[in-house]
Amino acid sequence: MENHQTKIFDFDNLKEAAGILKEGGLVAFPTETVFGLGAIANDEVAVKKVFEVKGRPSDNPLIVHIANREMVSHYVERVNQTANDLMDRFWPGPLTIIFPAKEGMFAPSISAGRPTVSLRMPNQLETLLLIEMTGFPLVGPSANLSGKPSPTRMEHVLNDLSGAIDGVVKAASKQTHIGVESTVVIAEDDRIVVLRPGAITSQMLSQLNIPVIEMSAEEQLKSQDLLSPGVKYVHYSPKQAVYLVDAHNTLGEWQSFIRNSKINIGVLADEEWLRLLQDETAVTSTYSLGPRGDIARHTKELYAGLRYLEQSNCEIILLQGLAESDAAHAYINRSTKAANYLI
Repeated sequence: MENHQTKIFDFDNLKEAAGILKEGGLVAFPTETVFGLGAIANDEVAVKKVFEVKGRPSDNPLIVHIANREMVSHYVERVNQTANDLMDRFWPGPLTIIFPAKEGMFAPSISAGRPTVSLRMPNQLETLLLIEMTGFPLVGPSANLSGKPSPTRMEHVLNDLSGAIDGVVKAASKQTHIGVESTVVIAEDDRIVVLRPGAITSQMLSQLNIPVIEMSAEEQLKSQDLLSPGVKYVHYSPKQAVYLVDAHNTLGEWQSFIRNSKINIGVLADEEWLRLLQDETAVTSTYSLGPRGDIARHTKELYAGLRYLEQSNCEIILLQGLAESDAAHAYINRSTKAANYLI
């Protein structure tokens, strides 16, 4: 794909961005989770450009973003009570629901030939308006090169895709609010199946008084019926090797690894760990995940921290692990996928 100027769109020129999307162009947009790479979802040529620009495997399905609840009935065959309850409770927000799609509505590449579509209504005013102005839902996989940490700031998008896409919509806030991708679920009549964890946790879903189960990536791969993005391929990885440090490791164990490595090390951890490790001469770069125990902040800063350290002089990255909990589940899922090694 030829390089061309990537334009920055603000709130006042969203109509111009929508016009580009209508003509089959690519425009990245902010959401509360990460930035998405937008293309109009009924244009097969435009959707294939998304795969091309990202270097994304064609069997990795895309999420379609809608502007309002009324859109759902136009594009899906059936909406059961479970799905209605989920939309009532969590939309707009970081929840993607997989529906049976009406035939011929969307570009075939979106769901890799499957008779389903993954829909989400983001909680981001600029993007909701952009979809309405475009007049049709938009695909929106993370606006980054495939395999890299997802973009939580506009500059992350430009670092990966400047010159390869037509534009980026600028958000009012500098950084996305949540920082990891949406929870993906199948809404069955008698249960909710979580395919990818996110900010909407299993405990939150269970408040609908219906059984909630999580299908692991391994189980999804064994089933040969891959429905959710972010399962089959390497994701969220910087160029350096990432060592995920178990949450229960002591200061002495951190120090022992650092002192025996004899190379420049970047550390992505909370403020307390960074203070404890500040005198280690091998630690040449650091990025704070925020105060100890602030899991929401840790999750929000994860991708930004990986991208920051990737640009530093460190040769490996030590990433702080968290103890398993409902709140930490999305952080653990993404950090495990980003890691090459466990300590």
